[in-house]
Amino acid sequence: MASSVLKRCVTAAVKVKRLSPSFSARRWLLSAAYTDTKLWEAREKDPQNLAELAATMDRTYDKNLPVSSLTVSRFVENISCREEIDQAEYYLYKFRHSPNCWYLRDWTVHSWIRQCLKYGAREKALYTLKNKVQYGIFPDDFTFNLLIDLYIKDGDFKSACSVVEEVMLQEAFNLPTTQILSLYALGSYLATRPQLTVSEERVLGASLLICGLTQDSTIGLSAQLLGNALLGKVENLKGIHAVFRGMPLFWGRGYMSRALDVMERVAAASGDMKLSKDTLAYVNDLLQELSSTSDSDSSGEESGGEEDKKEETVDEDDVAEQAKLPQYASRFKELSSQLESQGKVDSTSFHDLVTALAQQNLAAAEKPDLEQYESRVQAWEAEKKQLIQREKEMRVKAEQERQERLAAKAAAQQA
Repeated sequence: MASSVLKRCVTAAVKVKRLSPSFSARRWLLSAAYTDTKLWEAREKDPQNLAELAATMDRTYDKNLPVSSLTVSRFVENISCREEIDQAEYYLYKFRHSPNCWYLRDWTVHSWIRQCLKYGAREKALYTLKNKVQYGIFPDDFTFNLLIDLYIKDGDFKSACSVVEEVMLQEAFNLPTTQILSLYALGSYLATRPQLTVSEERVLGASLLICGLTQDSTIGLSAQLLGNALLGKVENLKGIHAVFRGMPLFWGRGYMSRALDVMERVAAASGDMKLSKDTLAYVNDLLQELSSTSDSDSSGEESGGEEDKKEETVDEDDVAEQAKLPQYASRFKELSSQLESQGKVDSTSFHDLVTALAQQNLAAAEKPDLEQYESRVQAWEAEKKQLIQREKEMRVKAEQERQERLAAKAAAQQA
């Protein structure tokens, strides 16, 4: 049923996909300069034997001693084939569950993602990202962008949205490039008419809402409307606790009301603010779907995952919120008519809007990212050199102490 709800939202987007030559060429995604590995590969090398590193780490763990972050970094950076990706994954997991887990370096996370992409193991990159608590993989904005862009270029919008979900959970929509790529991934995924479970609608809604808040435009407002409406649907079906649990979302009830507040804000605003027509059609279909299932005990069309078999806690306040559905439907019709009469309904589809945003703004947004990345790599290299120097000093000191102990032991035996 979720696909039927999305139908009106994406029809125009599908037409754009067929007709737009720039869409198929994808000239407006991240440039070759952005994704180029030259700067990263130009760093000073630290060649290591992975078998020796692995043996050293195994012995250290067997003695219940901590492995240094520098050792893990060396292992990841010296990966040279697909099979070694699996080995590195194991040691990232071991390190994450060791006393030194907090010291996994940012450059190691970046290097891990780059190595996965280089050796055709993007599924490992996504898996460790989705299981970040187990592996300690918390990328920076630039690394997120590389991963989102790769999936977009491959047409794997579902995986691209999985990365956007992690950006949303980390509240990392700081860079304009991340915002643009994320909105494009979300819009493109909707255009594929996916069959969505309740939990997937929740994630999609949260991603649209939080990313939409970064854009004070028709795109941003349309994304906020879509996001709030999807979360309102989850709230209506499962209760408010199912909405905000594990999400960086406001825990107050009334997400559907907030969706209508977005419409009211646009209607009252002066200037160019509009909402896309297909977004409004989507919310209309969503309200009709909720109305048709309001008397049933959990929508049968949403069953399909184990989550739907679990009992959700719905309290009296949730029931009271569900009872407001007719009011929301009536208010939506009034606001839709008002927006239409004011000329504040944009006939351009949401997907067409985010496509134009990427075409027009993405290239200009890259320059500050590249400058920041260059500075970051230099800072990482400086920090790594300090760690290497400290490691050498500690080894010299440990050797001196060992020699002193041997000398003291020899002196004691002679006496």
